[in-house]
Amino acid sequence: MFEFPKFNRSSVKNDVLSGLTVALALVPEAVAFAFVAGVEPMIGLYAAFMVGLVTSLFGGRPGMISGATGAMAVVMVELVMEHGVQYLFAAVLLTGLIQILAGVLRFGKFIRLVPYSVMIGFVNGLAIVIFLAQLGQFKIKNADGNLVWIAGNDLYVMGGLIVLTMAIIHFLPKLTTAVPSTLVAIVVVTLLVYFVPALDTRTVLDFLQGMTGDENATIAGTLPTFAIPAVPFTLETLYIILPYAFILAAVGLIESLLTLTVVDEMTGTRGRPNKECMAQGAANMVNGVFGGMGGCAMIGQSMININSGGRGRLSGFTAAIALLAFILFASSLIEVVPLAALVGVMFIVVIGTFEWASFKMIRKVPAKDVFVIILVTSVTVATDLAFAVFVGVIVSALVFAWEHARHINAEIKESQDGNEKVYNIDGPLFFASVSNFLELFDVNEDPRHVTVDFAQSRVVDHSAIEAISVLNGRYAKEGKKLHIRHLSKDCRKLLHKAGVLVETDASQDPSYAVVSDTLG
Repeated sequence: MFEFPKFNRSSVKNDVLSGLTVALALVPEAVAFAFVAGVEPMIGLYAAFMVGLVTSLFGGRPGMISGATGAMAVVMVELVMEHGVQYLFAAVLLTGLIQILAGVLRFGKFIRLVPYSVMIGFVNGLAIVIFLAQLGQFKIKNADGNLVWIAGNDLYVMGGLIVLTMAIIHFLPKLTTAVPSTLVAIVVVTLLVYFVPALDTRTVLDFLQGMTGDENATIAGTLPTFAIPAVPFTLETLYIILPYAFILAAVGLIESLLTLTVVDEMTGTRGRPNKECMAQGAANMVNGVFGGMGGCAMIGQSMININSGGRGRLSGFTAAIALLAFILFASSLIEVVPLAALVGVMFIVVIGTFEWASFKMIRKVPAKDVFVIILVTSVTVATDLAFAVFVGVIVSALVFAWEHARHINAEIKESQDGNEKVYNIDGPLFFASVSNFLELFDVNEDPRHVTVDFAQSRVVDHSAIEAISVLNGRYAKEGKKLHIRHLSKDCRKLLHKAGVLVETDASQDPSYAVVSDTLG
């Protein structure tokens, strides 16, 4: 399962430096997602470390970054509120088991069913979500404990530092690519704020203390410790955590596999979805027994890594180990990093993630694809990623079915003596096309022998079988004989299993090959 990576000097440098960059950006996000889930900040930081470490070593997509995510955090809130954090750990443990099972059963291959229009809607929606999440950094708590927008000099300083960060990231690669521009931008802005007192702006420590309301809050901590979740091992506990575990597993796998596909497109390489399922599951099982909130792939951090030059497993490994080092030894250094620098980094991620070409596509692609893109983008922003992808796939499938339902027709040929008529069917026969299929036949006027040729068609589902049965019944009622030919082996099996008594000629039936799942 583990592949020992091949290193060269350039790849090591790129992976290590990009990993450090990712680790810096992971800190505030892990803390924020912990608060979304209703747990302590350290639980989010532990999750980011453990998920990142396990998936970087054993995952199916080198260069992809995983950690604590908002998509999974929102699912956890109710469980934590009603039953406590120990039940969360138990649910995360079960989530990991379900995800491993999904990988073993090779469910990762189903990511191929997600249409390209849904993929575009996914990345656009996620870019908007990342952008909106950064706006929270422009708010502070007033004396009454309410969040208010910053204004005046504070806003100008923060805005200026964000612009400076983005400018360094954008222009530095034009001068040199020796070091990741993102890392340089964070270091430069941090040093500038540290040594220029006039540039007083909020830091990671201010963010943490503001979230907790504790002036002594810090990201300093110890190593996570092993502990079985302190819950009763009963059917009642299973009844409580199982629904959450299934939702967490589904959300985690959908976000991870879609992120894997996006990284595949960016790097021109191919990841292994089933292997990634198992790695995500193993990571979440580790979280369940070491006190983490669980997680999955993070498209924002993955974009930072890829854009900074990280391509191998070493980049994700470095990010995880660096995050642990920050927690254990260097918390004071990380706590002085300005939020403006991290916000600037994420704004660059937003610009790079959003599929700007989708605006040009509006006049070039079918209206149904444009509708799906807008729908998935909107649902992602309004609800959550998993639901948006589910809606997008269902709508795309229904549109596909509607389009193909109208494409079934028949070429009709009659024998010279008029005793036989042949209907050469063109187009798939399935639930949406059965009505049009039955309307092709003139039962009353047809001769005693009618042949339906499926050489250019295929019987797809039970509705199609039922349509053939209905057609056979109509001809039988008129004392006429229906013959079927050019059915595939699986179609004949469906007819036989359904008990449809119709004459089939197997001698000319085709055999269809099936694509292998080897690459899963």
